[in-house]
Amino acid sequence: MTALIYVAAALAEIAGCFSFWMWLRQDKPVWWLVPGIASLCLFAWLLTLVDSAAAGRAYAAYGGVYIAASLVWLLAVEGVRPDRWDLIGAGVCLAGAAIILLGPRTA
Repeated sequence: MTALIYVAAALAEIAGCFSFWMWLRQDKPVWWLVPGIASLCLFAWLLTLVDSAAAGRAYAAYGGVYIAASLVWLLAVEGVRPDRWDLIGAGVCLAGAAIILLGPRTA
């Protein structure tokens, strides 16, 4: 369930930030911010659903998922194909996220 929450949170965060990007960098109308703000609120709420004793650990593990999802967004929405360095970097980040999430805890 955690993986699905992280993917949904990543999509919500990226969509929200993208709306601000489009408004500020692509001269879209200010109403683009309305769904962006709603999307960022959804992102924050979704991260509270992650079963973790520490918020910082949940956020750290989420970072790897966010990076990989950003590259999917790059291809699907912006039409830019990630290069091998993008993919290698995302793989390293996902490995780090897995270590954070799945590593044995003593306390």
